[in-house]
Amino acid sequence: MVYDPRELRDALGRFATGVCLVTTAMQAGEAVGITANSFASVSLEPPLVSWNLQNNSDMYDVFSAPRYFAINILAREQQEHSVRYAKKAQHKLHAHHFRLGKYGAPIVRDALVSFECELHATHEAGDHLIVVGRVRDMCQRPTGVPLLFYGGGYRELR
Repeated sequence: MVYDPRELRDALGRFATGVCLVTTAMQAGEAVGITANSFASVSLEPPLVSWNLQNNSDMYDVFSAPRYFAINILAREQQEHSVRYAKKAQHKLHAHHFRLGKYGAPIVRDALVSFECELHATHEAGDHLIVVGRVRDMCQRPTGVPLLFYGGGYRELR
């Protein structure tokens, strides 16, 4: 069966997700981030997580093979981060939005959870690259409400 790409995208959008900001430092040291909602836990032993990078992303070269990166799960009040860093050519992190982690990856201030990862593997998958990271460090807030995405828009828990 063949699906219209828009119809398939709309159907996939019926799965509620959290919103993450994936961050890394470029070779020149510049901190950058890209919005993603494809975060997944892969394994507890070893501790592996993944996210998906679109092949035609303007940041593909940066995020397809970083040594270290962080997956920052955004809180509801960080919707502006999600919107800002999802835009093409708008990936440079503002200095007050992050601090550097133990392994040099930018950690988003006030994120619900930040996983600092070392690149473990990548896998080509259609029009995306699956990026798997080994969790090397993490930090989390004791409270907070997640930023959620469903059906093409931001949503709230009720």
